[in-house]
Amino acid sequence: MDFAWSAQQDELYEAALRFAQALPPLPIEWDQQTWWRLGQFGLLRLSVPAGRFGMGLDALTTARVIEAFGKAADPGLVFSACAHLFMASMTIATHAPEAVRRRVLPRLGSGAWVGAGAITEADAGSDIYALKTVADRVDGGYRLNGCKTHVTNGPVADAVVVYASTNPSHGHLGISAFLVERETPGFTRGAPYEKTALAGAPVGPIFLTDCRIPEENRLGAEGAGAAIFQSAVLWERACLFALYIGAMERDLESALTHARDRRQFGRPLGRNQAVSHRLVDMKLRLEAARWLLYRACWLLDQGADATIPVSLAKIAVSEAALQSGLDAMRLHGGNSFVNDAGIALGLFDALPSVTVSGTSDIQREIIARHLGL
Repeated sequence: MDFAWSAQQDELYEAALRFAQALPPLPIEWDQQTWWRLGQFGLLRLSVPAGRFGMGLDALTTARVIEAFGKAADPGLVFSACAHLFMASMTIATHAPEAVRRRVLPRLGSGAWVGAGAITEADAGSDIYALKTVADRVDGGYRLNGCKTHVTNGPVADAVVVYASTNPSHGHLGISAFLVERETPGFTRGAPYEKTALAGAPVGPIFLTDCRIPEENRLGAEGAGAAIFQSAVLWERACLFALYIGAMERDLESALTHARDRRQFGRPLGRNQAVSHRLVDMKLRLEAARWLLYRACWLLDQGADATIPVSLAKIAVSEAALQSGLDAMRLHGGNSFVNDAGIALGLFDALPSVTVSGTSDIQREIIARHLGL
C-alpha cells in the first residue's frame, strides 16, 4: 500500500487550504454568496463523475480536500456542502435519467442551486426504514405526502432527494427515491431550527402535500430507495467526516501553541506531564482516526465492500473529535469559553458527529451484524 500523496493530491489540498483560509472567519451563517464561492472552487462537485458536470475525484482525494476545508473553514459550512454533494448531487448523477442530470447537475455544481437529502422523520430517526412519507402512483408520475425532519440544507434547498414508501407492505424493499424541486406545487421548506452547533449548516423540516412529480424524477427503479440511500450514506460517512480530521488537527495545533506559550508556576504549561500527556492523546486519536478514514476511502475506491471499514472510521473520527474538543477546553481553561478563542465552539461543532449519518451505536450494530453477532 502506498502511503504517499501524489503531486496532484498535494496541490489540491494546498489549494483547498488557501481557499478555505480566505473564507469569512468562524463562525458564519449560511449565505448564498459564500455558497457561490464554494461552487467556483469545485467543493460542491468534487466526487461527481467528470462526464456528469463534476470533477471526478475518487473518495480518498475527495476526503483529502474536505480535510483541508475542515482545518480552516467553518465546520457547519463544510457539513452543508458535503450533504449537498453526497446526499443530493452524487445520487442524482448516479441514478437520475440523462435529461434530469443535464438539467440539474450544472446548477448544483456551480452553486446556483442547493441540494439536500431527506429521509429522517419524527418517528423514523435511526429506524430509517419506518417511513410514513408515501408516494402514490398517478398518471404520469407520483404524488408525495409527508414531512421530513432534520434535513440539512432543507430551509434553502432547491433540489431534494426524498425517500418515500411506494409499497409499505414490502418494508425496506418498498422504499423509492425521488427528486423534488423547489418550485414543485405542494413542496414547502420549513424554517431553520435554532441550534448551538454547525451554525453554517441550515437544518429544518420539509413538507410534501399532494406534491406531484413526473416519473422521470424517480431515481433508480421503484423499490431501490434503500440501496440508493445506503450507497450515498457510505460516501457521506467516509468523506464528510474528513472535515473532523481537519478540525482536530487545527485544534491540536492551537493547543500545542497554547501549551508552549502559556506559563504557569514559572515554566511553560506543556512541561507539566498531565498537560503533555493529554496533548499526546489528542495526537494519537487524530492519527488513528485519520488512517482508519483513509483506509475506508481507499477501499471504496477499490470497489471492495467497505461497510465495516467505513463504520469503524465513522466511530473513530466522531468519538475522537468529541474527546479532543473536551481536551482542548481543559487545556485552555477559562479562555475556552471566550468566543474569540473558538474553543467551546469547536466542542459544540463536534457534538453532532456522534449522531449524524448514523449514531455511534448504530455503527456498532452494523459492525456486529457483519461479524455474525
